[in-house]
Amino acid sequence: MKEYDVKITETLEKTVSVQAESREAAEEQVKTAYYNSEYILDAENFTGVEFGTQDEREIQQEQAEKMTVLLVKPNMYPQAVEIGCELEDLQQVVGGNIEAVYPFEEPVALVMNEEGKMNGCELNRALRDSDGNLYDIIAGDFLVVGLGEEDFSSLSPELMKQFEERFHQPEMFVRMGRSIMAMPLPDDKVKSADSIVKDACMQSKSSHDRESL
Repeated sequence: MKEYDVKITETLEKTVSVQAESREAAEEQVKTAYYNSEYILDAENFTGVEFGTQDEREIQQEQAEKMTVLLVKPNMYPQAVEIGCELEDLQQVVGGNIEAVYPFEEPVALVMNEEGKMNGCELNRALRDSDGNLYDIIAGDFLVVGLGEEDFSSLSPELMKQFEERFHQPEMFVRMGRSIMAMPLPDDKVKSADSIVKDACMQSKSSHDRESL
């Protein structure tokens, strides 16, 4: 698709009779009278129209704003992804309405499916307090995003590296009495991007465990 400037030229004609000493004098007389508005050309004097393309330009498509964030999926290593900044973009990634939590001192948020546990999304990563004690488990895909002045933003390279390392190893969860233990998933069990189903919320046998979280 391109953009064009097309010139529209309408032609109006009117013949008037004057008395003069010569052709040049007659034309000068009519010219003076025309600029003095003694002769007015209107729609009745229309004789034709011409169209001519004056210029041609490529249309510059406005690029939607993007941000680079960390995507963390169950049973997979985290990966840096570029996504849109609109609410719909975040909802599409996490598979539903979003919930944002801010468990770290760094200027980041964890964006997840607010109904992940209720909908039976697969358990993903544990959240631990400063003493290393597990206090919550995120279910389903989630994002680590930066915090701008008014909204979410891209992660800086430093924060991207820091939280890739924090969430690098996928985890598996085992019930131990009344509590749930999170353990590193062996590397040979880690799934690649090509082997995992795109659907963020996969039914898991551990749905009973989620109800206690």
